[in-house]
Amino acid sequence: MYLLDTCAFIWYIETSGRLPEAVRRIIDTSENIYLSQATLWEIAIKKTTGKINLPMTIFELEDRCRKEKITVLPLECRYFERIKKLPLIHRDPFDRIIIATAIERDLTLLTKDSEIIKYEVKTIWQSQKEDK
Repeated sequence: MYLLDTCAFIWYIETSGRLPEAVRRIIDTSENIYLSQATLWEIAIKKTTGKINLPMTIFELEDRCRKEKITVLPLECRYFERIKKLPLIHRDPFDRIIIATAIERDLTLLTKDSEIIKYEVKTIWQSQKEDK
């Protein structure tokens, strides 16, 4: 069971070459792929501020999740409680809620973020280019 971080989700739906083939294969073949509702919130904010240029609306992204069989997880109070216990390695609130979601739901986080892997959370990100 896997949780996509925001970059992994964006690179997946854009069919970007930035997503390692191993990660794309996991997303394409696993039955339990999840996305935090916080990711859609983060995308909405970053689209508004011009930090990302994604042509899809939030409704279209949600519909794309359904088509790709990616389950969008609602925010829950237990994630907020978990955030209180996380060390302040990463200060980005969206990443912190994604980390807390992965921990609380015992999900493996698909992320490239080197700060996230410092937490006690299972992660996967493999790229042959990066490993060399």
